[in-house]
Amino acid sequence: MNIAMLLSGGVDSAVALHRLIEEGHDPHLFYIRIGMDNDEGDCSAEEDIEMCSLIARRYGLHLDVVSLHQEYWDNVMEYALRTVKAGLTPNPDMMCNSIIKFGYFEERWGKDFDLTATGHYASTIIDPQGRKWLATAVDPVKDQTDFLARISGKQLQHLTFPLGNLPKSEVRRIAAEAKLPNAYRRDSQGICFLGKINYNDFIRRHLGEKPGAIIEIETGKKLGEHRGYWFHTIGQRKGLGLSGGPWFVVRKNVADNVIYVSRGYDTEKQYGRTLGLAEMQFITANPWGEKALAPEGVAIKFKNRHTPEFLPGRIRQIPEAEGEYIIESDVKVQGIAPGQFAVVYNQEASICYGSGIITGGNILQ
Repeated sequence: MNIAMLLSGGVDSAVALHRLIEEGHDPHLFYIRIGMDNDEGDCSAEEDIEMCSLIARRYGLHLDVVSLHQEYWDNVMEYALRTVKAGLTPNPDMMCNSIIKFGYFEERWGKDFDLTATGHYASTIIDPQGRKWLATAVDPVKDQTDFLARISGKQLQHLTFPLGNLPKSEVRRIAAEAKLPNAYRRDSQGICFLGKINYNDFIRRHLGEKPGAIIEIETGKKLGEHRGYWFHTIGQRKGLGLSGGPWFVVRKNVADNVIYVSRGYDTEKQYGRTLGLAEMQFITANPWGEKALAPEGVAIKFKNRHTPEFLPGRIRQIPEAEGEYIIESDVKVQGIAPGQFAVVYNQEASICYGSGIITGGNILQ
C-alpha cells in the first residue's frame, strides 16, 4: 500500500511512522511548511524540519517539505481573526485539519497515495455497511477526535491513524526503545502550525488594542479595564488582571466593548446546560435520521472544549431549520463559548459523529 505520512517533528508522528514501517509499509514523508504572518521564517519550523530530516534518514525514506503558507493565512487565520473580531471564540486547529492538512494537502499531494497517515490520537472503524467512522483513541487524555470533528467523510476515507490504540506513555516508550531522536522532545502546545507564537501578540498585531471596562455582572460595578474584547473568551479565568478572584468571563458586549465577569469557582453565571448549534456537520452520515426531530431528542456524549471528559446529554434537531440543533446537557457545562464547536459522540463516546458551531446569547452585538 502506498502511504503518505505527515510528519510534524514531534514524537507522535515519528512513532506513527515507526509503526507503519514495522507493519511492512514504505511511506513517503511530508512536512507541511507554514511561515509567520509577516512572511519571515519560523525558527520552530526550522527545528521541526531538521528533526523530520533526521527521522527520514534514519529509515532511509524520502522527505518532501511542501508549502501551504498562503492557503493557511488566507483561510485558517483569516477565519480566526474574523471570529474573534465578532466577539466569538474560534478553533483554528479544527479548521486547520479540515482545510489545510486534509484539504489542500490531499488535493495536491495526498491524492497520489492510497492513504494519508498522521500522528493524531484517533481511530477509525468500519460498520457492517462498509462505512468508515471516526472513532476515539484508547487514551482519553490525548484523544484528538475533537480536533478532527470538522473533516468530511470523503477526507476520512483517505486517512489512517496508527496511534489510535496506544496510550501516550506507550508512545514515549516505543520512541525511547527505537532510539528516535525526538523521543524526549516536549509536545507542542501551540496553535496548529504556529509553534511558539504568542496568541495574544498575534491578535494584537492584527486587531490592535481597544481599552474597555470590566464589569461585575451581578452589581454593575466597574472592576478594571481590558485591552480589547477580542483578547477574552467566555469561561476565561486567567489574564484578567483582577484581584480577589477567581473571576470568570461570563458575557461580552461587543458593541460597547465591555467584558462582564462573575466571581467564584462555583458561580452559576459561568455554567449552562443548553447549547444551541448551527452548521451541524456530520463526518460520515447523520446517525439518527428523524429520531433527532422528536421532542426528547437522542442520548449522546459531547464536548464543548478540548478535555478528557465526555459530557452526557441529549441532542434534538430544530424542525425546518437546516443544520440547527440543541444539546441539553445532563450536567452543568462550564464556559459555553459562542463560536466554539460542540463535538458530538455516540452514547458510549466511541464514535465521533461530527460537530456544530455553538450559538448563544452571552455575546451582545
